[in-house]
Amino acid sequence: MTSDRPHRPHRVVVLALDGLLPFELGIPQRIFGRARDADGRRLYEVVTCSVRPPGPVLTDADFAILVENGPEALVGADTVVVPASYELGPVYEEGRLTGELAAALALIRPGTRLVAICTGGYVLAAAGYLDGRPATTHWASAAHFQRLFPKVRVDADVLFVDDGDVLTSAGVAAGIDLCVHIVRGDHGTAVANDVARRTVVPPHRDGGQAQYIERPVPDPQQSSTTGARAWALARLREPIQLRDMAEREAMSVRTFTRRFREEVGVSPGQWLTRQRVERARHLLESTGLSVDQVAREAGFGTAQSMRQHLQAVLGVTPTAYRRTFRAESSTACGQ
Repeated sequence: MTSDRPHRPHRVVVLALDGLLPFELGIPQRIFGRARDADGRRLYEVVTCSVRPPGPVLTDADFAILVENGPEALVGADTVVVPASYELGPVYEEGRLTGELAAALALIRPGTRLVAICTGGYVLAAAGYLDGRPATTHWASAAHFQRLFPKVRVDADVLFVDDGDVLTSAGVAAGIDLCVHIVRGDHGTAVANDVARRTVVPPHRDGGQAQYIERPVPDPQQSSTTGARAWALARLREPIQLRDMAEREAMSVRTFTRRFREEVGVSPGQWLTRQRVERARHLLESTGLSVDQVAREAGFGTAQSMRQHLQAVLGVTPTAYRRTFRAESSTACGQ
């Protein structure tokens, strides 16, 4: 069903600051810019602006970029994204905004969704947006971030934090994870998965930052758990025991569990539950199967078990989730 409302893409404004990382600046355009509704229309409009009048903005590379919008672009934003910068000056050193940055942020309308990628979170924290709220940043900056902003509840173990209208991510590629997550929340799993496929990234990465912290490189001749994960994904609806996965890789349960956590960042049980939750989300959004049928197909066995897991991970019941995203999919083109 198509909505009769005029099509208006959600407006994402990316704030480009001196010293920005070009890769992270491009993430919002790449992810949000690829999202389309059933009629092929863009679901987001992505605009880049500076805190100054239109002109060059320095990067951490050997080139500058020409930004054609000044801070007035922030006035009409539905979402503002602040990518990382290596030249934050007093924001990073003292936890306070510069005058021009404070003036730019003052243009943002109340209720606008705020998103920070990596150390872009310093800007939101210095502006007071993160006081009393959970947030994350790159693991290497987490301790400094917490000392500078003691009112923020820093979680250095996760790839991103979604606190409703304020979202923060860990370093670099975690910005992709966060933007795909936002697309999923706005328009459902099918749209998010399509964006992920077009970008050639996973629609959801398991584990947190712990798996990326420097540690000794494992022996290249050691076996991986990749085959066991693929095997499990192909039979999620069936009971899967840890020993079955370990046997697929010819490992003891203890060795397999340790290797699995090293490679994925979570335990096999946590990973398996997450895959079943993702399967259930897809079925609730895209099929007319009953909640009991979805529970069986996703491998939860009973509707009660699925309900408990969805509430733990998503904070909603299966029925409420389906109501939200089936409704969203039928009116997406009007958003």
